[in-house]
Amino acid sequence: MLDRAARLRQLTEVDQDLIRLVQDPAFGRWLEQITATGGCAHPIHLTGYTTTRNAATGEVLHHYDTRNEPGERLLIRCRNRRATVCAPCSRLHAGDTFHLVRAGLVGGKTVPADVRERPRLFLTLTAPSFGPVHRVTTDGARCRPRRDAQQCEHGRSFGCPAIHDVADPRTGHPLCPDCYDYPGHVLWHAHAGRLWKAFTDNLYNHLAARVGRTRTGLRGSLRISYAKVAEYQKRAAVHVHAVVRLDGAHGPDDPPPAWATADLLLAVVRTAAAAVRLSTPYSAALGEHALRWGSELDARPLRAFGGGEGLADDAVAAYIGKYVTKGAADTGAGLDHRITGPNDIAAAPVSAHVRALMRACWRLGGLAELEPLRLRAWAHTLGYRGHILTKSRAYSTTYTALRAERADHQTDGTPLADVEAITDAQWRYVGSGHTPGAALIAAGIADDLATNREIIREFRGGVAP
Repeated sequence: MLDRAARLRQLTEVDQDLIRLVQDPAFGRWLEQITATGGCAHPIHLTGYTTTRNAATGEVLHHYDTRNEPGERLLIRCRNRRATVCAPCSRLHAGDTFHLVRAGLVGGKTVPADVRERPRLFLTLTAPSFGPVHRVTTDGARCRPRRDAQQCEHGRSFGCPAIHDVADPRTGHPLCPDCYDYPGHVLWHAHAGRLWKAFTDNLYNHLAARVGRTRTGLRGSLRISYAKVAEYQKRAAVHVHAVVRLDGAHGPDDPPPAWATADLLLAVVRTAAAAVRLSTPYSAALGEHALRWGSELDARPLRAFGGGEGLADDAVAAYIGKYVTKGAADTGAGLDHRITGPNDIAAAPVSAHVRALMRACWRLGGLAELEPLRLRAWAHTLGYRGHILTKSRAYSTTYTALRAERADHQTDGTPLADVEAITDAQWRYVGSGHTPGAALIAAGIADDLATNREIIREFRGGVAP
């Protein structure tokens, strides 16, 4: 028979680590910490203490110190929004986003319930064409049928007789990579924030023109509130989904004027988007590139209740909540980590089209006149450096407020004492992540919690992530 040492040598690294963990006297408390993080895949390790005292008497009201914890460490969530990095934290972020967006549609979280009666639209703004690409086709239609055999200057056909589905690797790729405007593509990404700002400015201008007021006069009685999320298309170009709501001048607590209707908003969003015209900084190597939104714009009214026309508020909030967990890498349109040089681009597990966009970022990022755009720093996201989700200040609550509310709920919202208190805290980062055995246990806890949430969601008949 094998002795104990020989049996241990036969065990895998994971098995050995699991045995070490469960035999530790502090395993129970460690398991509580992992559960408290929701099974976070890459928890942050902290060491330190927090002491809360009565400001008048100096009496200690509460004291916590990691010296009594397993390994003298406290584990907290990494809070990464990307599902590919940490699925448990991304689910929590999706839930917070759902409630943030939903509050701006139907009220709650300090937002009055009558916002559901305001003019509200769900918009999709797209990037313009940078060159013909292979398209997803349905009902047996061909990608780009042509009767002639006309070719571009590089000898490639302007047409494509194939039928592409979503899984076809050619979908979104240029018919001719040499004709495709790669510089224009990445420069458009780099200015996406300016394009959105120009669009919202135009909304005020076009609304004022429609109702016969000056822009200043309009701003005295109306405010545009929004929440938007960025999404990469198959062609690796960002498009924007946005919820837009009309309020009175003081925000959600103030109803808009009677003349501010959903039909009026629907009419001006199209003209406002079409009127956006910007240009890139002048470059001796590139000249100037014109910047505009694409011609494909979708605008739909929202409804808060079951009947009637338009999209359901909860469905839109759930869609946006789900999408914020995705990064460029999830759609094959980039990486989740920054690029340090051309060798990283050559080795990146991306398509030839995305690699060409990364190379364009790196090449243009070396031009002195384009240095403020920081294209090399954002080559992994193809030049797009905006947040996935942004909102106007008055749209609804904030992530910080939602997290504070959750923390109060987890502690029953009970104050330490009905006195003025001061807090002294000293914390230090000492590491992150899991050992192999700990990672397996955390994944099991995360799966159990996800299953429980799904059961509760189905029981309630809700659509929240």
